[in-house]
Order: sequence, then C-alpha cells, then structure tokens
Amino acid sequence: MTTSRILLIILLVLAGIFAIFITYFYTPPVKTAQQNAKALIGGPFTLVDHHGKDVTDKDFRGKYMLVYFGYTYCPDVCPTELQIMSDALDQLSEKTLKAITPIFITVDPIRDTVDIMAQYVPAFHENMIGLTGSIEQIKDVKKAYRAYGAKEQQEEGADPEAYLVNHTSYIYLMDRQGEYLTHFRSMTDPEVMAKKLEEVIK
Repeated sequence: MTTSRILLIILLVLAGIFAIFITYFYTPPVKTAQQNAKALIGGPFTLVDHHGKDVTDKDFRGKYMLVYFGYTYCPDVCPTELQIMSDALDQLSEKTLKAITPIFITVDPIRDTVDIMAQYVPAFHENMIGLTGSIEQIKDVKKAYRAYGAKEQQEEGADPEAYLVNHTSYIYLMDRQGEYLTHFRSMTDPEVMAKKLEEVIK
C-alpha cells in the first residue's frame, strides 16, 4: 500500500471522527412530544369563579390543576367526566388531594352564568372550582389550552336556547407553575386516574 493511500485512509478516519464529535456535541436536542405539548397547552387567563370572584391563572400557582372544559347544559359527556374526576379525587391520599385544584371551565359562557355554575359545580366535588367569563375570555382560555368548543347547528324552528355544544373532552393535569404535565382521555377509569395522580404528585 502506497504512502499516499495510507494518508488518505487516515484522513478519512479523522474526518469521520470529527463528524461524530460535531454531531454529538453541537446538534441541538430534539424536543419530545411531551416537551412540545408542555409549551403548547396552558397559559394565562382571567375568568370568574362560581362564587363571582375574578381569578387569574396566577391564583392557582403552587397547586396542581386538574382542568376540564365543558358546559352545564351538556346532557351526558360532561357530567360523566366530572363524576370520573370526582371519583378519582375521592381515591387520593389526603396529601395528594390537598395539592390539587379541580377546575371546570365552561365553553358556553352565554348560558353558564355565575349563578348557574354555583348550582352545578358543587354537586360533583366540594373542592371543584367552576370558571366562566365573557365570550372573549372563554375564547382566550380555550385557545391557550388548545381546547375546542362550538355550538352545534340547530334545525329550523328549534328552541334557540336549547343548543348543544361540541367540545374537547380531555382532563388536563397542569403542574404547580401552570404548565402542562399530561392529560386523561374521555372515560378514563377513576382508579387509573387516581394512581397516575399519586405517581406524579409526590
């Protein structure tokens, strides 16, 4: 083997080592789906609780938030999901329960007034907070949480006050700083939810 050929092989090996070094030490880390979701879900909001008090996201700092979007006139999905949330909360240790604020945010602010929320929310859990607000405020919080909520088109002649609302049916778990941790899909078993909450909240 000639000297020039040996030098060429050495140069190629060195170039390969250098490429590996650059790739390992200088390639920016790729965000995981969980990290991306953390940046995308959640954000500041200003709403009114079911006691008529103005609240913002900062009022819940220091505690985990278990957040569900729905509406009080929902005939089936919302009461089912809120009951699942309530059943899960009832299975938690006292320490974990104290660390969580369960929150129900309406997607139907026109009908879900403070008075209506005050009648509805406590029926599910004594710790649950119901939040409503103006149409614009609800629009903003839905956008922050990437939550969907829109009135169904009614048939001609139907009662305009008896509309249904299509909406997201996830329960979001937010950390003590209001950042996304995970979510629970519709019809999650309360025992499974409680176990996950105990694992996360230590």
